[in-house]
Amino acid sequence: MGHIGHTGIGIGHTGIGHEGRPPSSTLGVYKPRRPQASPLYRLVQDHLHRLYTVYDERFAREYGPWRPVVTQVADRFLACGILEHGFARIRCDACAHEYLLAFSCKCRYFCPSCHAKRLALWAQWLDATLLASVPHRQVVLTIPKRLRAYCLYRRRLLGEIARVAARTVTAAIRTLTGERALAVGIVACLQTHGSRANWHPHLHLLVTDGGFRPDGTFVSWPVHDTARLTEAFRRAVLRLFVRRALFDEDAAAGMLTWPHSGFHVHTAVWVPEDDRAFATRLARYCARNPVALERLTYDRAAKAVTYRSDKAEGPTAGPETVDPLEFLARLLVHIPDKGHVTTRYYGWYANRPRGTRAKAAPAAADGPPAIVPASRLAPTEASRRWAALLRQIFEVDPLACPTCQGAMRIVAFITQAAVIAQILTHLRTRAATAAHADARSPPSTRAPARRSPARAPRPFAAPLTPP
Repeated sequence: MGHIGHTGIGIGHTGIGHEGRPPSSTLGVYKPRRPQASPLYRLVQDHLHRLYTVYDERFAREYGPWRPVVTQVADRFLACGILEHGFARIRCDACAHEYLLAFSCKCRYFCPSCHAKRLALWAQWLDATLLASVPHRQVVLTIPKRLRAYCLYRRRLLGEIARVAARTVTAAIRTLTGERALAVGIVACLQTHGSRANWHPHLHLLVTDGGFRPDGTFVSWPVHDTARLTEAFRRAVLRLFVRRALFDEDAAAGMLTWPHSGFHVHTAVWVPEDDRAFATRLARYCARNPVALERLTYDRAAKAVTYRSDKAEGPTAGPETVDPLEFLARLLVHIPDKGHVTTRYYGWYANRPRGTRAKAAPAAADGPPAIVPASRLAPTEASRRWAALLRQIFEVDPLACPTCQGAMRIVAFITQAAVIAQILTHLRTRAATAAHADARSPPSTRAPARRSPARAPRPFAAPLTPP
């Protein structure tokens, strides 16, 4: 059974609007998305098969071999939000209004909708459970182009670089404060995409702007010497590559003589301790999807894709128009392998220290604010919180009835192909018939006949708008 997505067809209602919504409500009425209208969906639908046939010849040298996970994710993406691949029936018990809600693919770092839901849940957990009430700082670490190809063929190498970066930042804070026992909280997001969705592996770290003593006292990071931090990071990464036998000592020594090393560390973004909203927004940016639909344009007739950079200046600023196969190959390379961890936690935020603090929370009541442990959930519980995620992302409530504002509920999951086809054909036929009759019938001047309560319409009787 798939995960519940965003696409719905109203049953017994010709449209979804905001009429009747209580003025005090801050949430809008749920509106179904149209996945087929997305430029990314149309691009994948038009060119995925063609790309597969020419990939080895045209793109394997630049983007690496075709991986099985790419086929799996792309196929699931083409079924995401499509009613023909299964749906749930949502019903309001008060007024019998119904609609269909399609399953989603749950793919990370490719499907913009599903990845956004993941980020919403993750950001909520960061705010409620993980982040301590102390200042934080964003640290962005990049590596030179010569080393990026290694990460393409050894996908887990970027995770090892993340450990090196965490140790380097922790050592810098401990050294600058003069306290060797400080515990630094680090959330590391492994990114592989640049501003034009190009292959650009780098790291985004959300770091406590200092460290915690064993007694819980927080000591601020006094000086941010990015030049020395960059040099320490450079030497640590080169030592890692030599240790992994990716190149020898002479090659590493030669790279140390480069006037422009290609390594860079940025630490300018600071988050005050009382601005939790900014901290969670920054975390979502650090783990964002490789493609932003608002910057993507696909011209099917001209067979061209235009993608606008999010940078205002520099060599990668402005729009770029490329062949659809080229852009699709560039985008698919960012899909992580199955089981590959793209978000990691170190120091104060690592699992073991958090568990230790959670057990000792009553004894630490006099210290800084304790980190509240996350509630234990069944494996299927998180996937069923799609309604809360939609509220946070789109400020809508998919379980609010658009007719009477009552509470709706899931009454069935429809997964059999024959039943799906029968229901959709029935609904679309009624919708087409109703639209045709409304277009040709003249307005009636007769007074409407009174309907007997015994002949009230059943849930499926009224017309609907087809997808």
